[in-house]
Amino acid sequence: MNQGTTLPSQTPSRFDEGSTPTEHPFNLDAECAVLGACMHEPGVIAAVRPILGDDAFYRPAHETIWRALLTQHREDKPTDPIVLTELLQQQGDLQRVGGHTYLSQLANAPYGTSSAEYHAEILRSKADLRRLVTSAVRTLQRAREPGADPEAIRSEVEAEVRAERERALASGQGRLSRFATDGWSFVKESGADAEPLWGTREKTVWAPGESLMIVGAPGVGKTTLAHQVIFARLGLQETVLEMPVAPSRRVLYLAMDRPKQIAKAMARRVFSTDEKILRERLVVWQGPLPATLDKEPDLLADLAAAHEADTIVIDSLKDAVSTMVDDSLAVAFHNARMRALRNGVEILELHHQRKATADAPRGQRPSLDQVYGSTWITAGAGSVLFVSGRAGDPAVTLHHLKTPTGEVGPLDVTHDHVRGTTIVDPTKDPAVLLRNAPNGLTARDLATVLIGGGEPHRADIEKARRHLGRLVDSGLATKTDGIAGGAGGGQQARYYASARHLTAVG
Repeated sequence: MNQGTTLPSQTPSRFDEGSTPTEHPFNLDAECAVLGACMHEPGVIAAVRPILGDDAFYRPAHETIWRALLTQHREDKPTDPIVLTELLQQQGDLQRVGGHTYLSQLANAPYGTSSAEYHAEILRSKADLRRLVTSAVRTLQRAREPGADPEAIRSEVEAEVRAERERALASGQGRLSRFATDGWSFVKESGADAEPLWGTREKTVWAPGESLMIVGAPGVGKTTLAHQVIFARLGLQETVLEMPVAPSRRVLYLAMDRPKQIAKAMARRVFSTDEKILRERLVVWQGPLPATLDKEPDLLADLAAAHEADTIVIDSLKDAVSTMVDDSLAVAFHNARMRALRNGVEILELHHQRKATADAPRGQRPSLDQVYGSTWITAGAGSVLFVSGRAGDPAVTLHHLKTPTGEVGPLDVTHDHVRGTTIVDPTKDPAVLLRNAPNGLTARDLATVLIGGGEPHRADIEKARRHLGRLVDSGLATKTDGIAGGAGGGQQARYYASARHLTAVG
């Protein structure tokens, strides 16, 4: 029997008098979690109702509270403990369910609303098992009666089996359809057009509902960069790398890889004025998880629910999965990732590159196959940011290898290892470069500067052209069309800083 919330005294057996004593399957913690979630958020009731079906609660008191919740929900009324107390008192059931004190205990159960559907699945499974136990005991009793007819008993059992299958199918329809939606709602109402968590609509580093992975060799500043994003999510700064970051309610940081070093790195930018925010909105898990995420795909979502977090930071992936190179385990991890995302939890992952590429020349564009582990690790990520450089070097390059929208960078950035901050090298900012070019720039000119000299590839030129095009769209640049044709290929379009841009700087 589960230990936890103190429950009002109830009669444990639901068998008729004289039946064989048998232990009933139940989970009181899951019952408390579902009821508490429904009290906190009435919308949860509609989500769990198709899963629970009938007689899902083992404790009669819980069944009574559930019926009261359904009554309030049908009438579009609040479901908090105060309102439920009044309703149950009018019905004469308040003391039978444990009174207002017990209702308040349920509402304060240490679980969030995001896992309510998983907890409801547990209740449905336990209720199905109880029904099967009851049916089996009834069959046993009939078989022991004097003059029992085997054919009649067999017919009754077969009828019960058919009824059970039909009931299970009806219950399963709600379970199988609750994540499905019509095409218009999927396109227009699923949040696909929501504002980015980090970046802009045109250049998104971290999109809502998609994980962000920051990859790099040890010592190149992955943690430094991640901490700035976290602190921005907590409202302690507004931008990271000059790009806006959306706020978060609470962040759960899984400090599995050298937690003391993580604490030391984070302390560089923590001030006494930050204490209240860090105590209330940042939770840090130190050391290994109870199980790897490939073994328990629900663990990530459950951790978020237990700590009421809407953002999880995994530091790092190698500590969260049994092995990174096994495709099947990588897919299992991705399932854990998707279950948390589906529950509204945003995920930031820190990961490593393959050792053979750790000393690649600075500025050389890496590729996704240089990320350590199975290809399914990056295939399931929404965005992949690769930090290239030498360990301890303050100057590194950020490459956006997998993009939700337009590509960010490459960005040459500099870490301040004393303050734990990172800034963009202004000499590689297209807006700054254009402003400092009185004769303007072509896409080829800009591409040559951005790659650090040499002959740019066609892809580099197209990226530079997109940079310049965005400056034109934002009013910071003007464009003069080139002249096509001729033996020399004609003249390229040239871009100039707009008067507005020059005036704003001046």
